[in-house]
Amino acid sequence: MGVLIGSAALAAGTVTRHELRTRYRRMFPDVYGPLNPSIRDRACGAWLWSRRRGVVAGVAASALHYAKWVDDEVPVEMLWVNTHPPKGLIARAEAWAEDEVTTVAGIRVTTRARTIFDLGRHLERDAAVARIDALLNRGQVSVDDVLPLLARYPHARGIADLRTALGLVDAGADSPRETRLRLALSDAGMRPTGTQIVVRDARGRIIAKVDMGWEDLKIAVQYDGGHHQTDRVTYVRDQKVNRDLAALRWIVIRVIAEDSDADAVGRTAAALYSRGWRAA
Repeated sequence: MGVLIGSAALAAGTVTRHELRTRYRRMFPDVYGPLNPSIRDRACGAWLWSRRRGVVAGVAASALHYAKWVDDEVPVEMLWVNTHPPKGLIARAEAWAEDEVTTVAGIRVTTRARTIFDLGRHLERDAAVARIDALLNRGQVSVDDVLPLLARYPHARGIADLRTALGLVDAGADSPRETRLRLALSDAGMRPTGTQIVVRDARGRIIAKVDMGWEDLKIAVQYDGGHHQTDRVTYVRDQKVNRDLAALRWIVIRVIAEDSDADAVGRTAAALYSRGWRAA
């Protein structure tokens, strides 16, 4: 079951009115999709509603480029001139060039670089960094790929916000919560010097990969999601890794969802100072 234009499907006899009413969900005027549409379905629907003239952008575009952690109900942004878009669609009348657009699954969508360019300008800082991290984490794009767009549109709305976000992103973030934690540490003057740090034992064997930290000081900060407590295999593995890291004199600050940013920052600061670190 795909996404379709209702009137066209009825005229072609592809579906009946009863089928359209009971087996499909109306996503946009005259555009229907699965009863539980994914963000990719909704992006396709928005594009069809624009009569294939708009360009999917922003968070929805990042999802089409396989960035993770995108909720299916987020508004679909489009580069398109329309002063009265339907609910669930945001139209942005902004300049764009053909080399900033590509095709994904038959849908016109902003390139990865242009998507980052838009995310950094239209979202508040932490959300922008998290969304850009997620796209960078997929590979195939880097901050350097975005720089030509800054030169092309030096006076675009939100360009200063974009520059700020680009200075804080990190492709090593494995979840939005890791991004938030890294930003909290950075705002406190303790930006980790590395992410996804591989730790090896004396024989060169990999014993762990830590979320972020300071390799030279042997200090790691780990965000433990719920599965670290509820999944027995993960829990047992974590315990063994903790012992191995302790044997190598690593200090590991473990952060869970219930911890406040202030708590995580405080424990990290104590560990850093204990190893002779001083704020710049």
